[in-house]
Amino acid sequence: MENAKIAIQDIYPDDFAYCYGCGRLNEDGNHFRTFWNDEETETVFQPLHIHTAMPGFVYGGVLASFVDCHGTGSASLFLHRKNGHEPGDGAEPPRFVTASLHVDYVKPTPQGVQLKATGIVEEIHPKKYKVHIKVYAGEEHIANGEVVAVVMPASFGKK
Repeated sequence: MENAKIAIQDIYPDDFAYCYGCGRLNEDGNHFRTFWNDEETETVFQPLHIHTAMPGFVYGGVLASFVDCHGTGSASLFLHRKNGHEPGDGAEPPRFVTASLHVDYVKPTPQGVQLKATGIVEEIHPKKYKVHIKVYAGEEHIANGEVVAVVMPASFGKK
């Protein structure tokens, strides 16, 4: 597999690959996958019928999850690159958790159309990143998001 085809979520350690939104090991999850597209990040997703809010429209919570996982994946890609790595080079990427999630819904999201999130990452601290996100349904701009992502503490998930 070419490095350009490997998503950051593909190389998260197994212990942290169960997220409902982006975890590759969650059989019931959405499996969002985030890549570089030049200097922006990109995630695409085809909502399923079960993601319906009302006939013909996607449930807004799915968009929030999409923005959330795109944000943390984007922060991971950014810091991984800053550390001199790219997905697929053998280095383990940093894992992030969400400190803040904000979504502005611009237009209703039609069912049956692929979604695309694009992101620009802003470093606000060596362990804290703000990701500015735009979401499209096909060519239609449907939402804006902002995620503040922080490097996951080593103690996270330990009892």
